Amino acid sequence: MQFLKRVLSALLLLLVFAFGILFAVQNTATAPLDLLLVQLAEQRIALWILLAFGLGGLLGMLLSAVVIVRLRAAGLMARRQLKLRDRELDKLRSADSLVPSLTAQAHKSPAVTR
Repeated sequence: MQFLKRVLSALLLLLVFAFGILFAVQNTATAPLDLLLVQLAEQRIALWILLAFGLGGLLGMLLSAVVIVRLRAAGLMARRQLKLRDRELDKLRSADSLVPSLTAQAHKSPAVTR
């Protein structure tokens, strides 16, 4: 299953690269890029579009990585809290098993008068 997933991912990546190359070859018009403060030199429009596509993909992966790290940290904290609560519950259960024996001894002992 893992092998199939890797093969399909590789094929998809090759397909994206092939379309990118075909897109760049077919679109040869040039234009400068004005970013308000900086004006970049005249390049092929296909290059600007492919760079924007690549940058968007990288930023998406970066943001996803941040979310994944946060979720894993939250999961780790939840597991730690669960372990602590399990230990506390085990202590309470062992204390509850002592209570019936103590109450039985209290019934056997003479009553305390006030």
